[in-house]
Amino acid sequence: MAKKKKTDPLEGEALVKKVKELENLSKEEKARACGYYTVTKNGVERVNMMKFLNALIDAEGIELDSKVNGNGRGGRSASYRISVQSNGNLLIGSAYTKLMSLQPGDEFEITLGRKHIHLKQLDGQEEESGEES
Repeated sequence: MAKKKKTDPLEGEALVKKVKELENLSKEEKARACGYYTVTKNGVERVNMMKFLNALIDAEGIELDSKVNGNGRGGRSASYRISVQSNGNLLIGSAYTKLMSLQPGDEFEITLGRKHIHLKQLDGQEEESGEES
């Protein structure tokens, strides 16, 4: 086996262009062709798929990490649907309380309707929690 000279892996637009040119190859072959491999002491090539895929995601401009709170821990987004828990409770998650800037100890008046539960913040602001299924 002839010894290949290791080059720096492709990044950005060059990476995207090369991957498109190699569309008929497997993803491992694409990663190797784009420079995402290492050679062990024994001369065996190992493809680094994670670095390749992460570089491809970055090159495409896809943002996977949330920027919420500046630490990348965004949690779930609000779906505006909740389910009754097995103990009969309704839990309103932190996504909703954060959207409303609620603080521990904020109080609400609960009004039950035929097909809804209405929460009225005691300081005068109103918010609906959602509908029952």
